[in-house]
Amino acid sequence: MGNIELIRDLTNAFGPSGFEEDVVEVIKKYVKDSDVESDSMNNVFSKLNKNTGKRKTILLDAHSDEVGFMVQSILKNGLISFVTLGGWINSNIPAHLVNIKNGKGEIVEGITVSKPPHFMTDEERANDKLSIESMYIDVGASSREEVIEYYGIDIGDPIAPLVDFKYDEKTGILRGKAFDNRLGCMCIIEVMNRLSEMDDLNIDVVGGFAAQEEVGMRGAKITSQRVKPDLAIVFEGSPADDIYFDEITAQGSLNKGVQIRHMDQSYIGSSQYIQYAKDIAKEKNIKFQSAVRRRGSTNAGAIHLSNEGVPVLVLGIPSRYVHTHYNYCSINDIDDTIELATNVIKEFNRESIDKILKK
Repeated sequence: MGNIELIRDLTNAFGPSGFEEDVVEVIKKYVKDSDVESDSMNNVFSKLNKNTGKRKTILLDAHSDEVGFMVQSILKNGLISFVTLGGWINSNIPAHLVNIKNGKGEIVEGITVSKPPHFMTDEERANDKLSIESMYIDVGASSREEVIEYYGIDIGDPIAPLVDFKYDEKTGILRGKAFDNRLGCMCIIEVMNRLSEMDDLNIDVVGGFAAQEEVGMRGAKITSQRVKPDLAIVFEGSPADDIYFDEITAQGSLNKGVQIRHMDQSYIGSSQYIQYAKDIAKEKNIKFQSAVRRRGSTNAGAIHLSNEGVPVLVLGIPSRYVHTHYNYCSINDIDDTIELATNVIKEFNRESIDKILKK
């Protein structure tokens, strides 16, 4: 079973886009038997100690950032105006707890607020539309001076959802924040730790924990340039759709296995690579579900256009309510994702690699 402590530490870590430092420290704590380093952008690179430098290279990717906010201004009355980091639906933002990290690294709790109906005009109540400009964060202060002097908050400080992590042993369901994409980070760590115990790999393996995916796949543009992979696996906390569609139509259901993504707005998958993964899943009795996404993107969008073109396999862990404060996922789907990725890499040989690369 997946490492619950690792998942908890990763999801609890503060790390909106551009402020992933705490996540970097958690990653470094849990990676074993690998050379680990990070860069000025908060990208983390983990290389198996058994890499030879003479074989083809596979990049294991997951982004380490989460959707969050940034302090835009501090009003005279002590309310904090903010902007979004990543894709939010405005109606999901108000009435939640958040953490603000000030310049000293201290965490200050606040509440996202909007005007209550008692003070709305008839026109405002009729429109019922929220803009970012009409929402604020309240830390319990009564003036701008209190926010600055008592709490040390300043313009540009990052903000993340404040959520309690929970694992239900009866159902195998996890609840927390940032499953998009700390679950992917967890998968890289677990897969690489397993591979470190194998002596017969036919490919070099590099983990790339990429920063700032939620604001334009920025980190992956750097990691793919640096690693120059021949192949890649992208792990993603994918939006679950099982509560919106029936069991036939849904392609991201909890407890239905790892999601193999064929396409989205950012990339079209390699049919040879996908078939190779499906064959292994069937042989090893690993549950999987296929997905063709009408919208959305992953770091595959940046990675598959790097080097001279990189075949990418996108493996998703269905997660309900991503890009909101609270998420649900199943430990069984995490385990299936780790099993499939490990076996995909373990079973690589010259013939299978050349077939995917069309050599």
